[in-house]
Amino acid sequence: MGSPYEVTLELHRDGAPYGTVGERCGWFLTRLARGVAKARAEGGGPWPDPDDRFPDLPDEEELFAFRYRTRNGLVGGGELRCRLRTIPVWIPGGRGPSGEWRLTRRAFLEAWGSGGVGLRAVLTSAELGGFVDALVAEAEECLSPQKPGNSVRTS
Repeated sequence: MGSPYEVTLELHRDGAPYGTVGERCGWFLTRLARGVAKARAEGGGPWPDPDDRFPDLPDEEELFAFRYRTRNGLVGGGELRCRLRTIPVWIPGGRGPSGEWRLTRRAFLEAWGSGGVGLRAVLTSAELGGFVDALVAEAEECLSPQKPGNSVRTS
């Protein structure tokens, strides 16, 4: 709705509750969505493929890390983090041993449930942008005033 907001994400795996993370993460998600869109739109630079372009980070490769904290400050209930990694891929030449290394960048989205079980997805910038846009859209929908006939999305 155009302003920072507080969001807590309830993670589900195969329909079952998996963890709760990210109190006050709405502002970070909105900023990341804008940053991914801007990075993909900019041409040139070291990453010619738009799928390899992500927002510039100061000195870290972490786009976000959300944890659940109880009122007394204890961490528990799950974690959702996203880190950038550069991956070298060998592109063989036409004939013979010639070839070249091509660097790609991918976002590693990792979720850890309250029981300690982890999940990982490896995403291009387009896939990460779509994921974050969907999270922000769902949060906006949940925060918008209810109109007759509107139902709040819960999954």
